[in-house]
Amino acid sequence: MYGKRGAGVRAPLAVLGAALLLAGCTHQGAGGGSHGKPGTPAARQPGNTGPFWVNPDGKAAEQVAAYAEAGRSADAGQIRKIAGQPTGEWIGPDDPEAEARGFTEAAERAGRSALLVLYNIPHRDCGQFSRGGAADGAAYRRWIDGVARGIGDRPATVILEPDALLHLVDQCTPRQFREERYDLLRGAVTRLTGLGDTKVYLDAGNAGWGHPDEIFGPLRAAGVDRADGFSVNVSNFYSTEDSIAYGKQLAAKVGGKHFVVDTSRNGNGPYTAGRPEENWCNPPGRALGEKPTTATADPLVDAYLWIKRPGESDGTCKGGPKAGDWWPAYALRLARASQ
Repeated sequence: MYGKRGAGVRAPLAVLGAALLLAGCTHQGAGGGSHGKPGTPAARQPGNTGPFWVNPDGKAAEQVAAYAEAGRSADAGQIRKIAGQPTGEWIGPDDPEAEARGFTEAAERAGRSALLVLYNIPHRDCGQFSRGGAADGAAYRRWIDGVARGIGDRPATVILEPDALLHLVDQCTPRQFREERYDLLRGAVTRLTGLGDTKVYLDAGNAGWGHPDEIFGPLRAAGVDRADGFSVNVSNFYSTEDSIAYGKQLAAKVGGKHFVVDTSRNGNGPYTAGRPEENWCNPPGRALGEKPTTATADPLVDAYLWIKRPGESDGTCKGGPKAGDWWPAYALRLARASQ
């Protein structure tokens, strides 16, 4: 329901390195890799971004270059707010090992950690805008194995299956697949936390959904005790303050587990003027939130992250393209509304 997708093929790094230079970013260290393509020439890593890697081969960087070339310097300056920040890399279904290896190798060369999002659970999104996922449980286990081989012992932070638990609790996932989903999530947590330097956070919804009493049991059943913690507000718009309050209530029910908050688009909080069932999808008047950082307002909060990539559509609503496609006009609106 949140308009997510895996990483796609991007333009050559020579073009996108130019994009970041045009963006006026400072650079440090050696980075590289382009959306999971091992062996791509190294590109430089924008500085001042904390522990997480900034991919120089993203749509925001492409957009900066395009606007600069077209003489739209003000618009290029706005999109720099996105291009210079680390955002989640959503691993695609086809070659997870190569993608995960490409991202983590590039991040390691830059002295940073890759932020990866795994969103391929079977029967994903209950047939909504981001429907799809692995064909069955066996295919999903093979996919997770591929991701794990690609990460290896390099540093990575993994956000595991946004929506997967919520769609068990709200029962839109067919009954016959529910126990399998718990088993798949437990297996993924075990496989990934067994790697040398990977942190895993199970998705646990947002401050506007239900109540912690409804999610803590499923979160435990999915293996949160073996994970590093859980994530909140993925691809949503609830304020950081409300998200922390929700996360702390939930943490108290799962052994004091830490959590991370998606702040990518929550600068103006949630949209409330439309129909409630559609307020999550490309809402107007939203803004970028706090920049990614591990220096947070609470000891239980491990990081503020941009898990959703700002500027990518939530789905074909309010004039948007299909879920996960880059939408320049929406990216500009988010950036202009932010500080």
